[in-house]
Order: sequence, then structure tokens, then C-alpha cells
Amino acid sequence: MSAPLIFITGASSGIGQALAARFYQAGYRLALVARRAAEVQAWAQSQGLDAARVAVYAADVRDVAAITGAGRACIAAQGLPDVVIANAGISAGIDTAVLGDLEVMRATYETNNLGMAATFQPFLGAMRVRRSGTLVGIASVAGIRGLPGHAAYCSSKAAVISYCESLRGECRPDGVKVVTIGPGYIDTPLTQENPYSMPFLMQPGDFADKAFKAVTAGVSYRVIPWQMGVVAKLLRMLPNWLFDALLVGRPRKPRQGE
Repeated sequence: MSAPLIFITGASSGIGQALAARFYQAGYRLALVARRAAEVQAWAQSQGLDAARVAVYAADVRDVAAITGAGRACIAAQGLPDVVIANAGISAGIDTAVLGDLEVMRATYETNNLGMAATFQPFLGAMRVRRSGTLVGIASVAGIRGLPGHAAYCSSKAAVISYCESLRGECRPDGVKVVTIGPGYIDTPLTQENPYSMPFLMQPGDFADKAFKAVTAGVSYRVIPWQMGVVAKLLRMLPNWLFDALLVGRPRKPRQGE
């Protein structure tokens, strides 16, 4: 119980799984959350992880009662985490002219935004009392400028960036750190169906290593890989007419079911 504890949502694949492996390697105990809890348990066993250092909780972050309940169960069984990573996220293209895509937008916001706040909620009060802890929000470079056909995801990740910035200011007086990580293109199931080029594509393990260093250093904001941070800043500086012209004809994120 003396080893630090990390709570990670969306731990069944991709970034979440890579982060779990990296923090475990560094000696952390793991509290892993996913809808597909059996898959997480099978993965932990296949990796030979010490069962005494790993607990798995089944919850959908869109279900506020379920994810806050998982947080309380973690505290009861393993103690108050040192780090909480709200990683669970979904991505799909939308067309606002299609009525059904509004439900895709709702699901995106409920997962990427409400789910993040609900992930942090059970821990924040106790961390303030303890005067320590780190809350990590996984944003995206896609949150820096809106991409055609990707309105739900881009706007949800822009909200993550602003939400974490607001939370950081709220938590600073109480000794609780808030870290925003903005991944670029990471080779995960979330990106593998993208029909467009993905510059500086990164493997999940490499991303997790750099994210681990950023989280443990307590940086407030980090884009990974750094090259995508430069690209994002340049895009942010472009006037709208030029930004729009550059995106003409760019393939769009597939809509759900495409």
C-alpha cells in the first residue's frame, strides 16, 4: 500500500493501456476502469502483472453513477489515488444535416467532457484535504482548431482544454495539480481508420513514456509529440481564409457506421 496509486479510465486499449503499462513499470499500483472490464483483466494477466497491484473496475464514463461509484470503490479498496487520468474518449465524424448524428455528438460530449468531470469528482475533495494529487485530462491537438466533418470531436477536445485550465486555477490553492495532455496522432484503434495522412504518427508506448514524464513532472500542458504542438500553434496563427483554403478537399473523419 506504500506504492503510489494511479486511476485510469479507458484502460482496455490504446493510450489507456499503454499508460497503465508505463506507470506499472514505474512501480505504481493500478486502478483500471473500462466498460470491457474482462478484457482489461485478461490483458493484465497476459502481461504477468502482479494481481496485488492491479484492480479493475467496470464502468461507462457516460454513466455518472457508475463512474463516480467506481471512484468511490477505488478509494475504499485501494486508497486515494496519487494520479487520476481521465483518458476514456470516443471519436466519430458527424454531419449536422443528419439528424442521427446529433446523438453521436451527444455521446461524444457525454464521454469526452461529462465523463472527465465525473471521473475526477470522487477524488477532488479528498485530494484537497490531503493537499496533494494530480488530475490528468487527455485532450487532443484536434481541440486547437476545428476540422471539417470532425465538429463533435474537435469541439469536445477544445472543451477539455478549457475545462482543465479552469480546474487548474481552482485547484492550485489546495496543492492539487491539473495536467492537460494533448496527443497528436497515436497509432490506436481510434486513429487507424482515418482516411487522411497523419504526420508524426506515434506508437502508444512512446507516447506513454513521454506522458509519464510530463505527468510526474507536474507540467500544466503538454502536446505529444512536440512537433504536433508546433504544427498546432502555426495553424492557430493562420487567418481563417487561409486555414479554410488549406482544408478544401481534405478527407473527413468517417461517420459512425461508415
